[in-house]
Amino acid sequence: MKKLILATILSVFGLFAFAAGGGEADIKFEKTSHNFGTFPESQKVTCTFKFTNTGDNLLVIHQAMASCGCTVPQYSKEPIKPGESGQITVTYNGAGKFPGHFRKSITIRTNAKQEIIRLYIEGDMQPNP
Repeated sequence: MKKLILATILSVFGLFAFAAGGGEADIKFEKTSHNFGTFPESQKVTCTFKFTNTGDNLLVIHQAMASCGCTVPQYSKEPIKPGESGQITVTYNGAGKFPGHFRKSITIRTNAKQEIIRLYIEGDMQPNP
């Protein structure tokens, strides 16, 4: 039991020392926009934006805010270590909204060199028959 407690304490201090150490986190997305194409109003659509921490410190996503309530971003709250990857999943539900072309933004706030990044989704939602 004492070994487990000691290991936990050392791990926590090691994580803080790593995070407090020099360097910055940096985030690089594989893509920053996604086009869903044409889909019916009754269908929710989802895409995934993959990213990598290309910096030399822990990357923390503080917030992901969509430009409207019909768009919902989901992301891991855990810090991403240097060299590791993560993802942000975005779901668009246009049911009851205006059919036609749309373009929505998702604002990502991080502790990276570039603190704010915008992701975009778009598509053409066809009205239900």
